[in-house]
Amino acid sequence: MQNEKNALKKNPLSAQIDLSKFTLAIEEEKAQQEVMSESTTFFKDGMRKLMKNPLAVGSIIVLILIILTASVGPMIIPYGYEEIIQVEGRRDKTAKNLMPFEWSRNEQKYIDGGGELFPHILGTDEQCRDYFVRVLYGTRVSLIVGFFAAILVLIIGLIYGSISGYAGGKVDLIMMRIVDIIYSLPDMLMIILLSVVLKETLKPLIEGTVFARLGVNMISLFIVFGCLYWVGMARLVRGQILSIKENEYILAARAIGAKPGRIIKKHILPNCISVIIISTALQIPSAIFTESFLSFVGLGVQAPMPSLGSLANAAREGLQSYPHKLVFPAVVICLLVLAFNLLGDGLRDAFDPKLRR
Repeated sequence: MQNEKNALKKNPLSAQIDLSKFTLAIEEEKAQQEVMSESTTFFKDGMRKLMKNPLAVGSIIVLILIILTASVGPMIIPYGYEEIIQVEGRRDKTAKNLMPFEWSRNEQKYIDGGGELFPHILGTDEQCRDYFVRVLYGTRVSLIVGFFAAILVLIIGLIYGSISGYAGGKVDLIMMRIVDIIYSLPDMLMIILLSVVLKETLKPLIEGTVFARLGVNMISLFIVFGCLYWVGMARLVRGQILSIKENEYILAARAIGAKPGRIIKKHILPNCISVIIISTALQIPSAIFTESFLSFVGLGVQAPMPSLGSLANAAREGLQSYPHKLVFPAVVICLLVLAFNLLGDGLRDAFDPKLRR
């Protein structure tokens, strides 16, 4: 009797509920309860799924290592991308086409005499310049072009596609016909024509500025990206907005007097974020490959500024004697393009609701 009183004090509900009619929850029910009670957001849920993708995680690690090496490397290595190797203040003519971690004759004499020099990790080129530093600067150029082109395409395509999709009707018809015309233009021909036309116009304007290092060809490339490459993003955003703007919450926003700009910004674009992220991530490797290809054919950055494509083009002349000069920039291009493509696929699998299990 005393035990029953103690039990009632500890659990008063036991006097009203027959505990014998209840059973312990099975593991599936516990797991379901954990899922049901979990509080998360769209971004957190997508990032958690992304981190479970081994290829995407590996791509992120590779990209971080490449970006850190390209950013920090030139600060540590005491050579410039256009600096000719010198020993004791004199040009070292024996430092031509050195193999990786090889010293020239003058450098070896200097070291034997007690001097200290930084090693040529990837050797030197035909003009006695450190090749590792040139590859790092070429990687910088490719990454800058890739990110800048992706941001440019994102801004133009987002604004254009949002206006076209939300306005609809004749406005959408006219804007999409303009997109069709732009989409039919050959980008390579446009780059060549712009390089020829703008060469005489832009050269005196950019002389003595930071843009002079990039050259007219690279500025033409940026203009082509801004004029041509945004059409894919505009089409994707327009298609998403056409399907979203018919939902009830958009009608409610219109009913309370919300302006179109606020509706697009606050209600429509957040629901297109998965498509925007995926398309932007896949635009970066496309821009990197385009820049490398144009530099390879001589339409990229202006010498002596290196690019991965121009380094690969210069390595063709001594391919049989110095194959490593082609291998290193080619490997970096492949790693960048492959890593960004795998990351884009991982982002698509993680953030696209249609592909979620």
